[in-house]
Amino acid sequence: MAQARPKPAVLSVTDAAAARIREILARADKPVAGVRLGIKKGGCAGMTYTMDIAETAAKGDEVVETKGVRVLVDPAAILFVLGTEMDFTVDKLSAHFVFRNPNETSACGCGESVTLAPASLDQAGTRA
Repeated sequence: MAQARPKPAVLSVTDAAAARIREILARADKPVAGVRLGIKKGGCAGMTYTMDIAETAAKGDEVVETKGVRVLVDPAAILFVLGTEMDFTVDKLSAHFVFRNPNETSACGCGESVTLAPASLDQAGTRA
């Protein structure tokens, strides 16, 4: 009998990102399922990441539960964010989520938008 290969990680979350997500969700005024990560067309490089508080999981969401948080990845974004690391950084003038994405082919100078290529099925099958 063939042994099933482990499912590749869609997204990893750093300790800093998990802590910030917990802070955000703790202030929610109603029960929530987690944060939803997606992408949309926009910005000078073509695509931007979106993050919203999700009251419920939507059909087809990829659910990533790690470090005490739940990230719901929009099904349309999965191939674009496969293998991405979500981090949260703070410097003197800003604090924001940062995405280290192996599918990123370029980014705009201001850092607000990116060009993403979908992960190939080969990549999806071999990523751990």
